[in-house]
Amino acid sequence: MNARSFCRCCAGFAVLLAVASAAQPADVGVPGAWGWAAATPGGRGGKILRVTSLQASGSGSLRDALEADGPRIVVFEVGGVIDLGKSTLSIRNPHVTVAGQTAPAPGITIIKGGIGIQTHDVILQHLRVRPGEAGAAKKSGWEVDAIATSGGAHDVVIEHCSTSWATDENLSASGERFSGATVEEWRKGTSHRVTISHCIIAEGLDRSTHGKGAHSKGSLIHDNATDIAVIANLYASNGQRNPYFKGGVRGVVVNNLIDNPGSAAIHYGLQLGEWGLHPWVSGQIAIVGNVLNHGPDTQAGLALFSTNGTPCEVFLDDNLAFDRAGNPVRLTSGAYTSKASAPTWPTGLRSIPASEVKEYVLANAGARPWDRDAVDRRIIQQIRDGAGKIPDSEQEVGGYPNVAETRRAFDASEWDLATMTSR
Repeated sequence: MNARSFCRCCAGFAVLLAVASAAQPADVGVPGAWGWAAATPGGRGGKILRVTSLQASGSGSLRDALEADGPRIVVFEVGGVIDLGKSTLSIRNPHVTVAGQTAPAPGITIIKGGIGIQTHDVILQHLRVRPGEAGAAKKSGWEVDAIATSGGAHDVVIEHCSTSWATDENLSASGERFSGATVEEWRKGTSHRVTISHCIIAEGLDRSTHGKGAHSKGSLIHDNATDIAVIANLYASNGQRNPYFKGGVRGVVVNNLIDNPGSAAIHYGLQLGEWGLHPWVSGQIAIVGNVLNHGPDTQAGLALFSTNGTPCEVFLDDNLAFDRAGNPVRLTSGAYTSKASAPTWPTGLRSIPASEVKEYVLANAGARPWDRDAVDRRIIQQIRDGAGKIPDSEQEVGGYPNVAETRRAFDASEWDLATMTSR
């Protein structure tokens, strides 16, 4: 796809996104993104680093660009598959934008590993990350997230990415629960100010290589993570964690489509054994404009939102939940403190009506919606057909992609480098 086609596509997205937000904050750093992290500059104003190799490491590789110092914008002059060979790409140096939209078709797909973010001011866009079993034996302990923040990572935007076939979680915000002596220090010591938006988070592998056995999971938002925005994503065929907010988490879950979960959709739970003698912290969640559709793997009667009864303040508005026949099902299960207004909410965020969410998300979620790969196309079609499946291996759903390497020089004059949208 050329730059002009991408521009027309983005213009179409902008019209839809305008419905969701009458006005973004003046200091927004990522067009079309909301949440507490939306003002991050990422690598704006930094050097342009060109990825010219699909190798897992070495000169011109994505790893080489991620490990560089200083503000940087990572662009791609190559398209195809990066096989990490059971390793992880780590982002430890701040101020980076990774612009997968710049790659020639078919874009960038990362397999047999994932991306870990342990720093601040990071923007990831239009990447596909599909770890899979990587040839490991069942229950062997190969436990990998497709994309995850950890430590005190903050001001991170992960948008328009496609994650699937993780053996731990597909896309998470994590870190230590109790880094420091006070609740405020705990919140700073784990992931905070993270936006996960317009992503496909699908087909977490179940009876696969995780040491615990069955472990199909979408998104884990770990204890005390704060200012987490989960917006306009497609959660498809994950057994649980669609998403899962743990003890003390504060954030919003807005305009997501959740299709064919197994035994849990949106869930909150403070695990008593993990908190020990630490004083409990109440979670705060706004759950607005989401849609749950039961599928072939969904537990009968599953609610959109459930809790284990630990302290949590919850605001629910304009959510929908349906069984396979299209009949409404209950929205909640478990005890929580119902709030009349959102206990936490990012500036500038306005939801679209739940009645519009399915078509909006199916049209816009995931990497390169104008140039989707076979995996994302299949997932979306299965949702339309009501035929989703929670797989135990990537081999059950077509296996790793096998596409030819492509090349195209990056022309900076075709791009607005401040926003990484094409001119």
